[in-house]
Amino acid sequence: MMEDLNITYITFTGFVDLQSYRLLYFVIMFTVYVSIIFGNLTIFCLICIHKSLHEPMYIFIAALLLNSLLFSTNIYPKLLIDFLSDQQIISLSLCHFFIYYTLCGAEFLLLSAMAYDRYVSICKPLQYASIMNRSTVSILLVLSWLLPACQLIPSLFMISNLEMCHFSLKGIFCNNGISKLYCMNSATTYVVYGVFIILTTIFIPMIFIIFTYTKILLVSYRSSMNVRRKAAQTCSPHLLVLISFSCLCSYDIVIARLQVDLHKTARFIMTLQVVLYHPLFNPIIYGVKVKKISELLKRLFLQGKITLCFKIDV
Repeated sequence: MMEDLNITYITFTGFVDLQSYRLLYFVIMFTVYVSIIFGNLTIFCLICIHKSLHEPMYIFIAALLLNSLLFSTNIYPKLLIDFLSDQQIISLSLCHFFIYYTLCGAEFLLLSAMAYDRYVSICKPLQYASIMNRSTVSILLVLSWLLPACQLIPSLFMISNLEMCHFSLKGIFCNNGISKLYCMNSATTYVVYGVFIILTTIFIPMIFIIFTYTKILLVSYRSSMNVRRKAAQTCSPHLLVLISFSCLCSYDIVIARLQVDLHKTARFIMTLQVVLYHPLFNPIIYGVKVKKISELLKRLFLQGKITLCFKIDV
């Protein structure tokens, strides 16, 4: 703990060989962060600009990409600063996981909304326009970000009354691992409430997503080849994103919530994966797998090449 104007600091101890590889870490993560911004922002703007993409499915994709962008921006700037700093510290008042877990919860709820949209589109095509109208889409989007935030607000009041016993966090950014820094006896209620949040923001949406995609699979199996093709084209990107994000979140839950002790290097690598692959691969998955977006991206890059060649010739 460092005392400066009565400010309590937490030290991140999850970095590996930082003195030897700090520049390498910085260059790699800076490149990844720029790629995340460029990839997610490109498809987000593409959906906003083209009216042909102003449909519920693409609106949810845009919201998901925006969520990935916010998630990365919440982590990467501080991470990049720490790579170049002599001390990897943060004040206790700033080391809250409110935004981190709000965006994680929003990710699952947005994927649930996308699953519901695909369910209505494939299983109830004649009612799609009336069910998935502008009001329904707006409500689902607002709830996706509002519900996780509202659920986490009580934890902020709980944590303010807890007593700190440790000041070194086994990680490289603030997540729920901070609960291990509080005195165990006084943190019991807080831990139980955290389990409740995990159940309501992760497991219940997961069950709903599995249910909807099971129904889609059954309807597609009984329908024509065109319906099966439509289901595969529109559902496969969402399933890939869901599997990717679920695997990474499962690590965060196991390490942060359960008493699992990993080797420092293994913990460091796994923690980087949580913030690296998912926001980086999201735009790639949707840019390649979703036909309309893929066609518009090809047209965009083709126009860019033609414009570049024209300028060179001139």
